[in-house]
Amino acid sequence: MYTACMPTSSALNRLNKWIALAATLAIALHLVLNQSDSFSHQWGPFPIAQWPLIVVLLLGGTPLVLQLLSQLLRGEFGSDLLAGLSIVTSVLLGEHLAGTLVVLMLSGGEALEAFAVSNASSVLKALARRMPTLAHCQRDDQVFDLPVDQIQIGDVILVYPFEACPVDATVIAGTGSMDESFLTGEPYHTHKSVGSSVISGAVNGEAALTIRAEKTAVDSRYAQILQVMQTANQQRPQMRRIGDSLGAAYTPLAIVMALIAWWCSGDVTRFLAVLVVATPCPLLIAIPVAIIGSISLAARRGIIIRDPVVLERLQTCRVAIFDKTGTLTYGQPKLVDVIPGSGVAVDEALALVASLEMYSKHPLATAITSAAQQRQLPVLAVTEVHEKPGEGLVGQVGSHHVRVTGRSKLSATASDPKISHLLDVLPPQTDGMECIAIIDGRTPVTFRFRDQPRADGVPFIRHLGSNHHFEKVMIVSGDREAEVRYLADLIGIREVHFETTPEQKLEIVRQETRNAPTVFVGDGINDAPALTAATVGIAVGSVNEIASQAAQAVVLDRSLSKLDELFHIGAHTRRIALESAVGGILLSIAGMILAAFGLLSPVVGAIMQEVIDLVAVLNALRASMTPRQLTDYQRQVPGSQHSEQHLSN
Repeated sequence: MYTACMPTSSALNRLNKWIALAATLAIALHLVLNQSDSFSHQWGPFPIAQWPLIVVLLLGGTPLVLQLLSQLLRGEFGSDLLAGLSIVTSVLLGEHLAGTLVVLMLSGGEALEAFAVSNASSVLKALARRMPTLAHCQRDDQVFDLPVDQIQIGDVILVYPFEACPVDATVIAGTGSMDESFLTGEPYHTHKSVGSSVISGAVNGEAALTIRAEKTAVDSRYAQILQVMQTANQQRPQMRRIGDSLGAAYTPLAIVMALIAWWCSGDVTRFLAVLVVATPCPLLIAIPVAIIGSISLAARRGIIIRDPVVLERLQTCRVAIFDKTGTLTYGQPKLVDVIPGSGVAVDEALALVASLEMYSKHPLATAITSAAQQRQLPVLAVTEVHEKPGEGLVGQVGSHHVRVTGRSKLSATASDPKISHLLDVLPPQTDGMECIAIIDGRTPVTFRFRDQPRADGVPFIRHLGSNHHFEKVMIVSGDREAEVRYLADLIGIREVHFETTPEQKLEIVRQETRNAPTVFVGDGINDAPALTAATVGIAVGSVNEIASQAAQAVVLDRSLSKLDELFHIGAHTRRIALESAVGGILLSIAGMILAAFGLLSPVVGAIMQEVIDLVAVLNALRASMTPRQLTDYQRQVPGSQHSEQHLSN
């Protein structure tokens, strides 16, 4: 089951399930018929009780043997090739029950693993489902639904609240915000007003927008990401499995020993006896049992294994690549500094702006109101709240007129002497996010924010090299350079890539994977191609369906300790799988030697092989048990130098 002859399509998976079911029923029927004298008589060339086995060998064994033959023609010598040879030999020697048991091992093992393997095309289906199929087109004061693929450049389209934008376009009416995190990875809504560019796939906020199409659907940004994702799926890296690697050496050895035993003794039963003992059940059964046990262990720990191969590959990875937002940070901006202008105190400015921001859904607004609540500042009466294009949020707070905007919006109107004066007295712009509040048209207040690094980020990054043998740790983010470098300096990562598009992320991951096995950790749609291209793709959090389906494993809790648990589960799985497989192989080789010298008959050899199988499987079952230690780094204590920064007084 665990070889290069893996099922490559859902149809093949279904075929293996039916073959396994038929083999099980045939064996049961054979055992029942064999107990009755009525069915011991010949029917044609064979006793009646043998016919269920013969039918399964013909209808189920033939497709399996043909698969294995094609594998042999490609020069691949996996462990299941030996099982295929056992099927053919058992048929030639009339050992139909033995052959059917091997058919059950092959097909049943593959069916058992297939339930845990996701369909590579599912992520593309999820991406397609996210986009609307119809657009609300406006022509001659009439609004009608038009298929997205029929939109032409220049068409006027309405985007209603919480809908995805169908094409790349420009806002021609309305003011609001859009969530573009699928592309940028940043968890912030982008303000949109007349003249703003919008990208396909961005999710509209609470206000309807009227846009003019600048590109057709097939040329828009979201279609390009779909194409990148499709390419990444087709070029997903392939690596040899544990069973394949061991089987490549074990299979030729077993065949040579069987042939030598036959040639030296002239007794074909010795050939069969060696093959029976050599049947690679520790590879075909024990390794999958260890894998499936570990999948169960991971699920109990809040980790979903979508592709069992991840548990074998993790221990071999040497490069760790992280997205920034939501993985190494909390994805929630915090207010870290308030710089008031002359004549206003920090608490007064914060109370005024926080009272106005209560009417905004922007993440930075939430950061301001949360900071005000922590300082137990009063909520003031607000009237005349509005948000005009190019002005930002404006309102009357008590007796004060308050406007919240950005430095770039102020710079756009610098020709106004009053605005020019405000720009002159603003503090220099620094790394990170900021917004500007203007009180009564003359007093500017600067608010600065940070997306805080996770408290346990420093010890986690440090221990990746010493405890998990990673030789390189990188950040690849769509965020701005200042934010990425700020985080990297805090947690000790030297190599960073910033302002990267999904295509650029994909190319970086491909380049690193060509040099060494990689782990990519991300959580957004913009991470999906990179998650697919990495040796192991891990999605954190359970919110984004696209990232979850592109990844091979999903850590439901956005916790670095849970990510570390996945690394340990992978090491735990690989160790137990190797113990079971190698131990079983060594015992099988000992039995093969005895069989080659005629000290074991085929029947006794089969019994010995069953004992070996039982020992290997019992050992493999330990993979489902929780180890004494599933994480081994010292987590940062809250309140330390790497914990959340506090708002300055």
